[in-house]
Amino acid sequence: MCPAAGDTLSYLDYNASTPVLAEVASAVSAAIGRYGNPSSVHAAGRRARAAVEEAREAVAAMAKARPQDVIFTSGATESNALALRGLAHKGALASAVEHPSILAHNPEVIAVDGDGVIDLAALELILQQRKAPMLVALMFANNETGVLQPITQAVEVARKYGALVHCDAVQAPGKVALDMRAMGVDSLALSAHKFGGLKGAGALVLRPGLDLTPDTLGGGQERRRRAGTENVTGIVGFGAAAVAVPRLLAEAARIAGLRATLETGLRAAAPNARIYAETWPRLPNTTCLALPGVASETQLMRLDLAGIAVSAGSACSSGKIAPSHVLLAMGVAPDEAKSAIRVSLGWENGEKDVSRFLAAWQPLASSAAA
Repeated sequence: MCPAAGDTLSYLDYNASTPVLAEVASAVSAAIGRYGNPSSVHAAGRRARAAVEEAREAVAAMAKARPQDVIFTSGATESNALALRGLAHKGALASAVEHPSILAHNPEVIAVDGDGVIDLAALELILQQRKAPMLVALMFANNETGVLQPITQAVEVARKYGALVHCDAVQAPGKVALDMRAMGVDSLALSAHKFGGLKGAGALVLRPGLDLTPDTLGGGQERRRRAGTENVTGIVGFGAAAVAVPRLLAEAARIAGLRATLETGLRAAAPNARIYAETWPRLPNTTCLALPGVASETQLMRLDLAGIAVSAGSACSSGKIAPSHVLLAMGVAPDEAKSAIRVSLGWENGEKDVSRFLAAWQPLASSAAA
């Protein structure tokens, strides 16, 4: 049976979307009263504009960038598209484990190893063979496995051949330190709802001096780089979430401890279960695991009925779960990939959530062993 109304949900799907932080809700509530258009010159418009610019400063500070280089968008999907279509390059390369919002632009794909880490030698070989400026798209951390990519090393390779580097950093804020200057990337995609903000607000952050061709034409908003009246409430919430990032980062060690407890319990319950990239640096909150012989759909449904929210290690399309392109790129067999799920913890989780997950998952593990 489904959990009764009022039963506590163990939400273990933070990589998909997070709860809205209390300070974000408060800031958004106040922003709803700023009904002026930020482009209007009257007092109401100026108040809305001031709120947008305050948020821009907060997002820039979080990313270690300049406020004037922050372009507000509807989210990371738009930010990724804006980078791939708007930055000057003659072709795009991307790791095989990038988000679909990158791969949908049909870049040339760079192979990854068994942990899902980009093959830097393969990247360099392709850049050596190209005679025109390229753009390399490489995510900060994988949304399914949590694997951290060697961004600075990839930037070093790219610079040798005059290539730009775009980084989808959606999973980083509030989980690991984010410093655009230290990374050396040319552009960075962010999305507010991944760390306590509202859905529908994101940003593309550029390195100083980088030109961008706008993808959406119309008014002169965002320094003529992204037309359309700004989403003031969403942007204000984005800024409030950015301000809260140091507090979220302070939770990272505790959450990593919860994950360690979770993974110890998984191994004890099912020695045949596979935890992907467990020896490679990962986000502190993310476990991607396969339980051979038990389909992802079965695990998701049983856990959902127990009041536990997790995701499959793959995308859902037309009600059917397909094998994860990330796991397939890592060399995982399709049948095993179809048994993968992702657990992603967050600041509202505690030991009780881990215990609840393990108690609900144990019968699945036992059925696989039978």
